[in-house]
Amino acid sequence: MMKEGQVRIPSGCAIAAVISRTGSRMSGEAIASAMKPMHDRSNGLGGGFSAYGIYPEYRDFYALHLFFDTRDTRKSCEAFLKEYFEIVHSERIPTRKIPAIKDEPMIWRFFVAPLGSMLASLQLDEKEFVARAVMKINTSLDGAYVFSSGKNMGTFKAVGFPEDVAVFYKLDEYLGYSWTAHGRYPTNTPGWWGGAHPFALLDYSVVHNGEISSYDANRRFIEMFGYKCTLQTDTEVITYLLDYLVRVQGLTLEEAANVIAAPFWSTIEREPDEEKRRRYAYLRTVFPSLLVTGPFSIVLGFEGGIMALNDRLKLRSMVVGEKGDRVFIASEEAAIRTMEPDAEKIWAPAGGEPVIVRVKEGAY
Repeated sequence: MMKEGQVRIPSGCAIAAVISRTGSRMSGEAIASAMKPMHDRSNGLGGGFSAYGIYPEYRDFYALHLFFDTRDTRKSCEAFLKEYFEIVHSERIPTRKIPAIKDEPMIWRFFVAPLGSMLASLQLDEKEFVARAVMKINTSLDGAYVFSSGKNMGTFKAVGFPEDVAVFYKLDEYLGYSWTAHGRYPTNTPGWWGGAHPFALLDYSVVHNGEISSYDANRRFIEMFGYKCTLQTDTEVITYLLDYLVRVQGLTLEEAANVIAAPFWSTIEREPDEEKRRRYAYLRTVFPSLLVTGPFSIVLGFEGGIMALNDRLKLRSMVVGEKGDRVFIASEEAAIRTMEPDAEKIWAPAGGEPVIVRVKEGAY
């Protein structure tokens, strides 16, 4: 068997997603099965899932998922959290012992609410407060890593093939209105639990197939605004820049897509709609360092929806299908057919064309 470093498959990695427009919740079984026909796109060094709507009983609290190296690290982290948050519940994340998943760290979740006194003293809104706390833990607390931090959602990831990761985390016992999945074939960084996809911050989660050449430029820009890229992987950067563009800068998802997969200047000049032409030019001029270059296909999960996006040259495969109230996205049609054999309207989005699907307002 080839080991990492002996072979390089730049088109590797598999992504998949499913969402219900009506907010009906489904178990993790379907999304796990979708990864099986794409098994060879992974190499067992990373697999993971994000699920939305899975914690209705704690929907008003931030669900922090953490890896810990030791019990002492967990205690230190819990002491840190108590200084800034009310912890309403904490527990080990339930797992199954299976031979395919080895060397697991301690895996915990904390449902928390920011302390009002801390918000007032720091004069921050809730989301910025939580984002800063996540960065603080991940950069200064050795042996602790927050890998999920949104409300009523959770990321589950490990070193392993995604179909085994799903069994390990008992995802068949969770119900969510939206699921994303990833099978990793690391090309430039080692496979480890924190390095598996999805990468998440607050309610944003990103799965990514590809390899971006703009990593350094993107990282240098985003770290000027308080983000800390500790994992040396391009997907982490994509997650932070989307959070910055949408949450911090207030751009729409469509506008954010036109920053990271910006139209060519020649395309902008030919745009007949003057307002669109001005807006495209404005975005390219103001956020040049957030243009993502190189091959990529991503799925962004967020509260109430998902967005799928290819690079402008469409150098990575991605297909979309529909059936009833559900929309399916995957690297290969076979994965969609596994989730829904009768899927309809199968199509491949054009490069740079965002596919945005939202749950009906109030449904989740």
